[in-house]
Amino acid sequence: MNISCHSTPESGADQVPGDTLRRYDVPGPRYTSYPTADRFTGDFKPADLEARLRQRASQASRPLSLYVHVPFCESVCYYCACNKVVTRDHSRAAPYLDALEEEMVLYVEHLGGARPVSQLHLGGGTPTFLSDAELSRLMASLRTCFDIVPGAELSLEVDPRTVTRERLAHLARLGFNRLSFGVQDFDENVQRAVHRVQPHDGVRDLVLAARDLGFESINVDLIYGLPLQTSASFARTIELVNALRPDRIALYTYAHLPERFKPQRRIRADDLPPPGERVGMLRSAIAGFLGQGYEYIGMDHFALPTDALAEAKRESRLHRNFQGYSTQPECDLVGLGVSAIGQMGDGYSQNEKTLPAYRAALSRGELPVARGLVLTGEDRLRRELIMALMCQGHLDFRAIAERHGIDMQQRFKVELKQLESLARDGIVTLTHDAVGVTAKGWYFVRAVARVFDEHAHRSAEAGRFSRMV
Repeated sequence: MNISCHSTPESGADQVPGDTLRRYDVPGPRYTSYPTADRFTGDFKPADLEARLRQRASQASRPLSLYVHVPFCESVCYYCACNKVVTRDHSRAAPYLDALEEEMVLYVEHLGGARPVSQLHLGGGTPTFLSDAELSRLMASLRTCFDIVPGAELSLEVDPRTVTRERLAHLARLGFNRLSFGVQDFDENVQRAVHRVQPHDGVRDLVLAARDLGFESINVDLIYGLPLQTSASFARTIELVNALRPDRIALYTYAHLPERFKPQRRIRADDLPPPGERVGMLRSAIAGFLGQGYEYIGMDHFALPTDALAEAKRESRLHRNFQGYSTQPECDLVGLGVSAIGQMGDGYSQNEKTLPAYRAALSRGELPVARGLVLTGEDRLRRELIMALMCQGHLDFRAIAERHGIDMQQRFKVELKQLESLARDGIVTLTHDAVGVTAKGWYFVRAVARVFDEHAHRSAEAGRFSRMV
């Protein structure tokens, strides 16, 4: 029997054999996009994005999604791999808001007017580095340049160390209806090891305040595989998170790539838990969340049955984009700010990664695009397959063949041969007509998706991606 889109890994939580762990404990993409961002090139120019925006202008009624990157942080978290500027100089925020407003104006010009927006997400860095007045200014600018429709999802990443109940009330007045609290771990030893100390009681009080203030969805971010974590200590964190009862939980594996991310060099590799312990943490977390009534959304997300993310999965509307799982499939994404990534039609684009380069492009009256990619027809087909696996855990070969007029057995002969190996390991079920991710296979769903990634050069992946376990 093939695994349906509602399959969960609980029945695979009993045991993952050590030899299986070793085979799949290799680097691989998280597939927040396909092709993945490492395939972007400088051949994609501002003019390429402008052309796609002009094409999009004719679809004036179709809503956009917005992502705004706020890079500033007051202190560095050693595990962080985000594009950030560590500073306590809050005067740097105002010039950055000037630049964001210039970028918004350029988008309006190329789109031919203020376009409807159904999703907005502020990420970072630390968006709450901005003062209340600066957040008000940013939201006023966004509402001037875009038509944020009634009922839109407005979300914001929150560092609990930077907000109070009063600040949360201000965010609610600005229209934000979803919050994501960066917790990572509640163990004090782990927090000290990653330079992010935030007591549980403070986070608990903020979550309770957010609920009292009427936020529709509260998310908590967690990371397993951090230095000094153990299965026992992380199980305690899971208990504390369950007691908070957030609407959503994002559970990520730590990607230790010190060659790429300088702050991670302050983490001792000997302090990191081994693969078997990491899987133990994942296993206990999944069991703990499912046992408290959460639904397993996909690779790294859980949600209460009443949350919009769970509803989207039940209705087969679940999608995956550069922020993770999303409720709105195939929504063009405008990325604003330094290093922000966007998707417009058949093109991905990423902004300049440094503030000087970002501002220089805007001073020339150009969209600050540094690189990107135009998807081929083959890319779009493979993206559909990979996203179906990541979101539903299932591929119906007959439906795909009918939709695209292809012979799956011939077109993907090599890939189906690779899936036979995963089937022998109990990662997938494979028949002539379908492939499904098994309960145990959800631990390794990235490996299943990678089978259909024609851009993946496995020998060159070390140091580029996080490990899959």
